[in-house]
Amino acid sequence: MARDSHSFSRPEEARVQRLELDLAVDFATKTLAGRASLEVARQPGATQLVLDTRDLSIARVTTSRAAPNAGGLAAAQPARFTLSPAQPDFGAALTLDLPPVAVAVAGGGAEVLWVHIDYATSPAAAAVQWLAPEQTAGGKSPFLFTQSQAILARTWIPCQDSPAVRMTYSARIALKAPPGPPLLALMSASNPQVARADGVYEFDMPQPIPSYLMALAVGDLAFASLGRNCGVYAERPVIARASAEFVDLDSMIGAAEKLYGPYRFGRYDVLVLPPSFPFGGMENPRLTFATPTILAGDRSLVSLVAHELAHSWSGNLVTNATWNDFWLNEGFTVYFEHRIMEALFGEEFDEALAVLGLQDLEKSVAEMTAAGQRKDTHLRLALEGRNPDDGMTDIAYEKGARFLQAIEETVGRERFDRFLRAWFDGNAFTSRTTDDFLAFLDRELLTGQPEWKRALQIPAWVDGPGLPSNCPRATSTALARATTAMERFLAGTPARSLDVAGFTTQQWQHFLRQLPASATHAQLAELDAAFALSQRGNSEVLFAWLLPCITHRYEPAFAALDHFLTSQGRRKFLKPLYQELMKSDWGKPLAQSIYAKARASYHAVSRDTIDELLKWRP
Repeated sequence: MARDSHSFSRPEEARVQRLELDLAVDFATKTLAGRASLEVARQPGATQLVLDTRDLSIARVTTSRAAPNAGGLAAAQPARFTLSPAQPDFGAALTLDLPPVAVAVAGGGAEVLWVHIDYATSPAAAAVQWLAPEQTAGGKSPFLFTQSQAILARTWIPCQDSPAVRMTYSARIALKAPPGPPLLALMSASNPQVARADGVYEFDMPQPIPSYLMALAVGDLAFASLGRNCGVYAERPVIARASAEFVDLDSMIGAAEKLYGPYRFGRYDVLVLPPSFPFGGMENPRLTFATPTILAGDRSLVSLVAHELAHSWSGNLVTNATWNDFWLNEGFTVYFEHRIMEALFGEEFDEALAVLGLQDLEKSVAEMTAAGQRKDTHLRLALEGRNPDDGMTDIAYEKGARFLQAIEETVGRERFDRFLRAWFDGNAFTSRTTDDFLAFLDRELLTGQPEWKRALQIPAWVDGPGLPSNCPRATSTALARATTAMERFLAGTPARSLDVAGFTTQQWQHFLRQLPASATHAQLAELDAAFALSQRGNSEVLFAWLLPCITHRYEPAFAALDHFLTSQGRRKFLKPLYQELMKSDWGKPLAQSIYAKARASYHAVSRDTIDELLKWRP
């Protein structure tokens, strides 16, 4: 096994292979409390089990030979345990003594036993966000959701919190909710579609998954079916918009299966969360979590859903073994996302996405290089001692995808598709390292092809800085039209006379990215008046507009900036906008003032990032 520096656990000695949860969700105390029963396979000679925890209150630990539903709890015996001193981000190691081996396993194999941990979470558990009714679309019921990636599962479940450790799980969740309509509980597992009056739910996940894919959400939710094995959950006031936005979901699944084989997790549903969700999406198996900022009304931002669906192969099926190998999840998924979008919406639409992605990548490489972080532009990361969230950059996503695109262009699409299908099929439900992939690539595709090896420049991609000379570069006729429109505007054509009829989201993004440093307030005001940019409901277009407004201190847009930063918590948008404010003496107090209002509504993932950026002291 690859050594995971972000986990205290020692799975090579004793490894968790199944989890059975029995938790009460208490909205009054903002805690999850109950029992985690772990089925453990221990190797000969192993005397301890080490788990990851963070801010958990451990009441009792017992062990048994039998499962909980087979009399294991009644026969369980107390186990001695210790908690190490807590470390920032990483928490504390829970080390417990295992009982003596009862009967030697034939052939010296692993012995299976059960460990039962009674515990409770902290109200401030970093993975868990508790929302008051006024923070929801419905405004009448509270809401709860978790975000376990990268190493936050340990803040609500004692576990071996490493992507290298996979487990099946079942759960019983009992709700202690305030009076009101029955709340619906959902997990990254088999899910109900209507709320239960008694508030007790049972879940099962028969496919083995790593801990970062553990997920729970509770709220006043409705469900809409979108096809044979897919649908969408959302708060009741949002469900109609969400189901209209994701109408292509069934077709996406079909396109993905045609490319790289069957979907292996049963159902594929999407849950649209309240605006404080820190990511665009999270690929929790069977239940993708999604931000409401993608509900543009015209399906122009559904590439995010294609991305999360693609994770059902690259990430959930074949997982990065350590966070240094994160590109194996995200680079593969961005590549796969592009193939889905091309299949459904055409090559021209996907080319526009690819151009914008490359722009983001080149900007990230330039910023990291200027900051002396050239090693962070390698595909194979070096995150030891750091929060693995530091690796969630365009390098893993876009550079990783460009590497795979370079392989495709070198060997041909048909051959590369067969190779990727073999990668997913041959490594299904396992966790792999960068070296594993490179060995597979060499064995299955490059053996006997020295010219391909030379052309690919693999060392430069994997362990080199920046972008190699063979980085694929897309072009887009649709975006060229946006470039022409901006050139005409800067040459003196009135904004209202520009040819922008029918512009897509991507064309507006590209148009606004062409605004030069020399743009004047009068030009910004003219664009705003012509196209109502400060009033845009499309989050991507509004974000693309607000960035240059900060750069040029265009104050008429600052009310929109304030509202945008206080009404949603997606880190992709928050971080660049606050960064731009912090570049100027006038912007720093504005950033601090807005953040003081918004901070309590952000999830810990976003809050930690902005705290560091603003040097915030609560």
